[in-house]
Amino acid sequence: MFKKILIANRGEIACRIIKSARKLGIKTVAVYSDADTDSLHVEMADEAVGIGPGPATQSYLQIDKIVEACRATAAQAVHPGYGFLSERQAFAIALEKAGIVFIGPHARAIAAMGDKIESKKAAAKAKVSTVPGYLGEIRDAKHALELAAEIGYPVMIKASAGGGGKGMRIAFNPKEAEEGFSLARSEARSSFGDDRVFVEKFIENPRHIEIQVLGDKHGNVISLGERECSIQRRNQKVIEEAPSPLLDPKTRRAMGEQAVALAKTVGYDSAGTVEFVAGQDRSFYFLEMNTRLQVEHPVTELVTGIDLVEQMIRVAAGEKLKIRQADVRLNGWAIESRIYAEDPYRNFLPSIGRLTRYRPPQEGAALGGTIRNDTGVCEGAEISMYYDPMIAKLVTHAPTREAAIDLQSHALDTFVLDGVEHNIPFLAAVMQHPRWREGRLSTGFINEEFRAGFKPRAPEGEALQLLAAVAIAIDHLGNARRRQITDQMGGPAVRFASRRIATVGTGRLEALVEGTLGAPIKVTFLGDKGKRRDTLELRSDWWPGAPVWTGMVHGKPVSVQVRPILNGYDLAHRGLYARAYVYTEQEAALAALMPKKAPPDTSKLLLCPMPGLVKAINVAAGQQIKAGEALCVVEAMKMENILRAERDGIVKAIKAKPGDSLAVDAVIMEFA
Repeated sequence: MFKKILIANRGEIACRIIKSARKLGIKTVAVYSDADTDSLHVEMADEAVGIGPGPATQSYLQIDKIVEACRATAAQAVHPGYGFLSERQAFAIALEKAGIVFIGPHARAIAAMGDKIESKKAAAKAKVSTVPGYLGEIRDAKHALELAAEIGYPVMIKASAGGGGKGMRIAFNPKEAEEGFSLARSEARSSFGDDRVFVEKFIENPRHIEIQVLGDKHGNVISLGERECSIQRRNQKVIEEAPSPLLDPKTRRAMGEQAVALAKTVGYDSAGTVEFVAGQDRSFYFLEMNTRLQVEHPVTELVTGIDLVEQMIRVAAGEKLKIRQADVRLNGWAIESRIYAEDPYRNFLPSIGRLTRYRPPQEGAALGGTIRNDTGVCEGAEISMYYDPMIAKLVTHAPTREAAIDLQSHALDTFVLDGVEHNIPFLAAVMQHPRWREGRLSTGFINEEFRAGFKPRAPEGEALQLLAAVAIAIDHLGNARRRQITDQMGGPAVRFASRRIATVGTGRLEALVEGTLGAPIKVTFLGDKGKRRDTLELRSDWWPGAPVWTGMVHGKPVSVQVRPILNGYDLAHRGLYARAYVYTEQEAALAALMPKKAPPDTSKLLLCPMPGLVKAINVAAGQQIKAGEALCVVEAMKMENILRAERDGIVKAIKAKPGDSLAVDAVIMEFA
């Protein structure tokens, strides 16, 4: 077994690998860029080596610097994690020449399977069902259009190297194909240093299902079940689960056998993933093979009980697999949510900044299941513009799919994250979506169910009463605590009216509140003419300033995100959001007289929707533009975003130029 390994990665996956290495008694070496000097993975490792500036092309993608770091620290092996150099044959070869073990498949397998064009050729040779497409390299945009027309729209244009949704575009017409080719090539070049792309038929209403395989250097290969990764946005996975609600035992076995057969054709000797596109009728086609650890590997670990990182290290050290195919059992259900620094209310545009609060839910046993949080950040950490916007992977495991979803909902409600915009509200809303809960999934789920973008759901019915009761209980607790402030002025004791009026979003409820500090608080809602209706009893040890109200409401556990605002609270629960104010009758009458402040008019400005780098300005001052026309391209977190005109008009002035780094809402151009 190795005594020391270097981790050629950053963030949560670097931290994850360190944990398994520690379990095996192996010392670890972290590498870091200038942007990651104070990162968590640097703190966790036994040693750390700086390898260059913030951009990945100048640091994490520099093979020579990684090899030199190994030599300087006497690291015997390298784990590449995912992304960066994890699927680069040249990296594996360079390590082998330097006498350093690559904790991953051998270079020939990377060449055969890691390259998406070559992997499809290998799959076809092995008589594995593949998606119709052109397996050669696309020469230019004209060639891309010819191939797309021949295959038939819609088509998918994909980077040959890399993964993670980068360098991938779906085109439904020639215009989109031409744009998609250019963008896919550019993203592939900046993300993977390889601008080759290919084109294939896009299967409509598909599901994305992948099989985890594990091989050793002695010819043994097994499959560890499937993961469903159909909840995607912009071709990037957002929520994953294991097993899949689509598959039956027969299909699962067939996919597993096909994945193992494909892996054996190249002598695969590490953890890898064979990805399939599946129809709703359980038909499936080989998509690609990722010759590395997958982002979503925790769901497989939780349902099988197998530490994949540990197995990769053991296999790389030459050990035989001790797990046989007959030993693999799927236990319960696991759900993983990827928590990203992005703004779901602004079309999921990236967000950067410092995490002023980062308090994930407690890991371990919870509500009949298990919570796990894989992360590479801590409170005070900075989300950089140079890398993927993932903050954490929140994973829950329970005996059934419904229980795992409910536990995921609870965990999301208790996840405190401030300082950057994030997608927790969206994830929480998906967990309550009927189609998701029923398992009726496809890769188009997000586009189909959130066509107009994501907007938080307003509470209604019982949910409205619940949030109103929490707001009233919080207000009542604050009043009770103020009564206990010492050295108050003399005179009669302050008395607070028991009647409260709560405005929660657009809802207005009247209630009576009673209870003392340390005792349950009862909130009784009033109907017409003050008639008493429902009474909710709330028990909680919440204290003013705590960002999450956690307690029991009628004996059931409830968690509500609470953020104080002027005279009120912002509340979030299970994908619901509401701004709440609690008044006495007199305060409510006065609040109704307050004027509403109108937001500024920005209709004649193009504002930068996220912090990013201006890659191109496509129009000039004085130019007439049409709705839908591309105005500029802004790059953020390795993704290029085209900003288009919302309506016809004339460009009055250009306020930015290519190469400018802009903050969110910075003015890019002005219209007449």
